[in-house]
Amino acid sequence: MPSDLKKPHIQPFSRPSGLSESQRAENLIGWALEIGSSLSLPELVRAVASRARRLLQAQTAVVGLCRETSRSALVETLVVDEGGPTTRASSAQRSLDELLSAYALTRNEPMFIGPAAEIVQGEFARGFGWRDLIITRFTGANGDLLGLLLLADCAQDPTPEDIQLLQALVGHASIALENSRLFSRIAQSNKQWAEMYDALSDSILVHDEEGRILRLNRSFAELLQAKPAELIGDPVGRLVGNQARGAASCPYCAHVGQQDEFRHPGNERVYLLSTSRIHGTLDGGMQTIHVLKDVTDRREAERRYRELFDNVQEGVFFSSPDGRFVDVNDALVRMLGYASREELIKVDIATQFYASPGQRDTVLRHTDQGSMRNKEVVLRRKNGSLIYALENSIAVRDEQGNVVQFRGLVLDITETRNFQVQLQRQRDFNTQILNNTQSLILVADTAGLISYANKRCYEAAGFPEDALVGHRLTDIVTPADRTAWGTAFDRALTGKAENNLEVQVTLGNGKEGRFAVNMSPMRGDQSMVTSVVIVMSDITDMAAIQAKLMQTEKMAAVGQLVSGVAHEVNNPLTAILGFADLLLSNPELPKSVHQDLEIIIQEAQRTKSIVQNLLSFARQAPKQRQPVEVNDVLRRTVSLRAYDFSNHGVNVVEDLQAHLPPVMGDGHQLQQVFLNIVNNAYDAVCETGRKGCIEIQTRARNGHVEVFFRDNGPGIPHPERIFDPFFTTKDVGKGTGLGLSICYGIVQQHGGDINAQNAPGGGGAVFRVRLPALKEKSPSTPGVH
Repeated sequence: MPSDLKKPHIQPFSRPSGLSESQRAENLIGWALEIGSSLSLPELVRAVASRARRLLQAQTAVVGLCRETSRSALVETLVVDEGGPTTRASSAQRSLDELLSAYALTRNEPMFIGPAAEIVQGEFARGFGWRDLIITRFTGANGDLLGLLLLADCAQDPTPEDIQLLQALVGHASIALENSRLFSRIAQSNKQWAEMYDALSDSILVHDEEGRILRLNRSFAELLQAKPAELIGDPVGRLVGNQARGAASCPYCAHVGQQDEFRHPGNERVYLLSTSRIHGTLDGGMQTIHVLKDVTDRREAERRYRELFDNVQEGVFFSSPDGRFVDVNDALVRMLGYASREELIKVDIATQFYASPGQRDTVLRHTDQGSMRNKEVVLRRKNGSLIYALENSIAVRDEQGNVVQFRGLVLDITETRNFQVQLQRQRDFNTQILNNTQSLILVADTAGLISYANKRCYEAAGFPEDALVGHRLTDIVTPADRTAWGTAFDRALTGKAENNLEVQVTLGNGKEGRFAVNMSPMRGDQSMVTSVVIVMSDITDMAAIQAKLMQTEKMAAVGQLVSGVAHEVNNPLTAILGFADLLLSNPELPKSVHQDLEIIIQEAQRTKSIVQNLLSFARQAPKQRQPVEVNDVLRRTVSLRAYDFSNHGVNVVEDLQAHLPPVMGDGHQLQQVFLNIVNNAYDAVCETGRKGCIEIQTRARNGHVEVFFRDNGPGIPHPERIFDPFFTTKDVGKGTGLGLSICYGIVQQHGGDINAQNAPGGGGAVFRVRLPALKEKSPSTPGVH
């Protein structure tokens, strides 16, 4: 046995033997009276344990009762009687609970008498130290187990009479336990009912036929500002109606049959009063029950809701599923032009409220899915005119999901819609102007991000749809002009307009164009600059025309200069030709010298011809044109510089197309053009210090003869200025800057064009001369290779 249950063995007192039947009956009656007088369950259990221990002179008596709702064990030990005060530890309590619970679950005999080892085993047996046990059951009237009585280590073996007395004692105790448990349940139920009664927020009052208060809950007592016990027995009329003591009039009963609402005297709050009459217990007569529900806040909320319903500017309606109004507010009456609510409630919603019956079907379809939000509808006024409105509607359903009512709110947007139509027209008009102008129009925010671009930006400039809006303006400006662009944009952000800014723009198709830009600031409500409008006009063609005009003016100046210089050149040329002819007529000169003199005379004649061409070019005189074989002119040109090319290791590669169509032109002028280009190429490749290479290629293409001159020199620093008069990349004294300018004029006079550019990858320069091919009369034209 656990330490808190162990005690030194007490010598049992002598039990009188041989009791007569009358004595046993007296003892039984005494036990029954003692048990019956124990009203509380603890007293009853202690009495049973004490009587049973003394009856059989047991060392220990244990009483455990079954739990009504089992938690950790079926049986809970309530009393351990060992003939004196006992202190039980919680561990010993749990051990006894587990022992009795295990016995109740595994054994079902009415009484056990035998060694303890049969019931108490293992740790339990060593802990309790019991030798013999008597265990009997407390059973209810229907045979339910109420508890167990355990007697340990009796002084003597029980006699049949002892067993009978013990069974009688347990029988009486079982009845008493069942009654005690029943009374406990009733008391608990009464307590719970009283607690719920007092916890109700509604005020409840019960009085008899004379108007005396029989019962009231805490809420009613608080209403009367008193304690419930102080009001029992007092007349209701004196407490509520301020009448004289003894008056039996009840103001609540007097209100029966009138309005449901009752304004309570004293606090002026509004209550919903309900009254009922019941029969009292036994001869208590009729009792009256008054229930007061405080509806002051609800009535105030209803009043405010009604005020809101009546005064809101939007039209509000409640309608039935069959298409009739249940209620409408004044705003809807005014909106539709009716004289009163009653008149509007009579209209048919499908045909008189909506402009067409189909609109109601649309509303029903949307509300059947839950609700309809901001649906534009057309309503019909009383006079037949139409108004535009936004409707929000919901369907109210019962517990079965059936629609019992529709509720909607209508906002008149007729004026707003007319304004939107006008605004849209104005917007469309402005959009048409912006999209059909020839200029690119963009709007950028203060961070430089594009927020708008007109259609011209996408159609004419070739930008993709997602390449402008949301991107920076500087992305489309070439790097060389971004500084000027940023300065102008910053000036526009300060409120100053920027006009006639010229920038180079990279278009959507990859090409570059020259644009004139005007920037204008846009201001917000507080006169702050919120964005910048950029108008860009394409001046690419105008710039090209202007460049050509400048070139023409330069060529005119060159013509004036040449006309003065040509006369001075002719004089030494005449002397050179004269002396060369005299030398050539000398028969004593060697043959090789004769050949050199012939070349001198030939080149002097060509120089004279060039001077004459310059004079003709300067005077804009018509030239003598004849078919010219371009390949022959190129071969003669290369032969003039063959000696220099071979001495300086310059390799000349000729890729001349066979059967090249002739061009109409002046062979001497074309030779001058080709020689000037070859001379420039020769000078360029000699500057690099590496083995030079000049490639000459001819091709017939698209009705033109194209001549390409490629070199592996350092390239051209400014290819866009190479044909300007007096512009040269050579050192001082090595070039005049007139050669390519004259070539440009000669090619233009032949109806062709000439351009220069650097080869890709920095591999030198490429000159292209394109001349119109002469149309042959023969039907068989040589193919292009």
